[in-house]
Amino acid sequence: MSRKPKKVKAHSLTGRINPEMMFRAFRNVKQNRGAAGVDKVSIRMFEANLEQNLDRLMRQLKDGTYQPQPLRRAYVPKSDGRQRPLGIPAVRDRVAQDVLRQLLNPVFEPLFHRCSFGFRSGRNCHLAVVEILTLWREGYKYVVDADITGFFDNIPHHVILGAVAAEVADGNVLRLVQKILTAGVMEDGAFRPTQIGTPQGGVISPLLANIVLNHLDWKLHEAGYYFVRYADDFVVLAKSPQAAEEALCFVDRVLVDELGLQLNQQKTMVTSFRNGFAFLGFVISSHSVKMSPKAVGRFKDKVRAITVRNHNLDAQVIVKLNRIIRGTANYFLAPFTASTMLARDLDRWVRMRLRAMKFKRKWRTDHFRLRCRYLKKMGLLAFEELCSAA
Repeated sequence: MSRKPKKVKAHSLTGRINPEMMFRAFRNVKQNRGAAGVDKVSIRMFEANLEQNLDRLMRQLKDGTYQPQPLRRAYVPKSDGRQRPLGIPAVRDRVAQDVLRQLLNPVFEPLFHRCSFGFRSGRNCHLAVVEILTLWREGYKYVVDADITGFFDNIPHHVILGAVAAEVADGNVLRLVQKILTAGVMEDGAFRPTQIGTPQGGVISPLLANIVLNHLDWKLHEAGYYFVRYADDFVVLAKSPQAAEEALCFVDRVLVDELGLQLNQQKTMVTSFRNGFAFLGFVISSHSVKMSPKAVGRFKDKVRAITVRNHNLDAQVIVKLNRIIRGTANYFLAPFTASTMLARDLDRWVRMRLRAMKFKRKWRTDHFRLRCRYLKKMGLLAFEELCSAA
């Protein structure tokens, strides 16, 4: 396991802000797209007067007069039927947050534990799963499948600011972090202050999440536990059920006493590779790694949305469908997954949706009226072929 680096506080970060950094921040924001904030200024509108907007924002960030606007509240449905609250910053605030991310990331990246895989350069979900499989082969067959209750919405501000201040001595940067955290939210025309949490949807939120949970990472390391974490989704692995139960108690104590967070008791459990567990959209077990039922459901929901039966089947539908298929295959048809049977089932299901769209009904004999080779000639991608390539 890795060793915790020595502390060396960073000074004068604000002085590193320059026009190149500002433009790079805008380019990142534009690449990630996203809706307008409370000021209703879109990325295209901001770009129309880009040089002046970036120059004004840079001066405000450097002299400490920058003040973020409240977030625009939006909700997205979760798989369990509930709504996940998002906070959408204005475009200028997203640029400011990306500048802050560029300043803080080089400071904290060397301090992060090697078993942290979320939102870090050169690390991804697949590497996290590979690390879990490596530990399983080494005999760590029992798993603490942990879930933090409303993580992003419940991180205490003093914990975030304390974690940043422990490594950064630039008062202007610390005030900037505090302003972003306390910018408030506009919901139904009313302003609501934010006294806790970091907004889901903010550019800086993933980095702040890693900074806070880095404390848990090194506590687990010092206690001799092996773990894999991707943002707030993490598992702790052990060689016996007793060791796993002890790890669960340890995690709960650190989260409650030191970070002001709580485990979701309904979703957190001790399990084993024999029984399997869900992680990052996969179901991992001693038998295989497969696409989880929830992930399959999300894929089918996306396909249903563009294969409505009273619409016409045309080339544009195939183009949209291929984007979904390719994106799903790139993630879930990894070399470590067992996906051949699932790929065939999904291909059959997609073709069924297209035939029902073409003939405005669902009928078995329509298979002979719209053959697979015709759909392939239209350009339809097949999971089975993509799986073979993977």
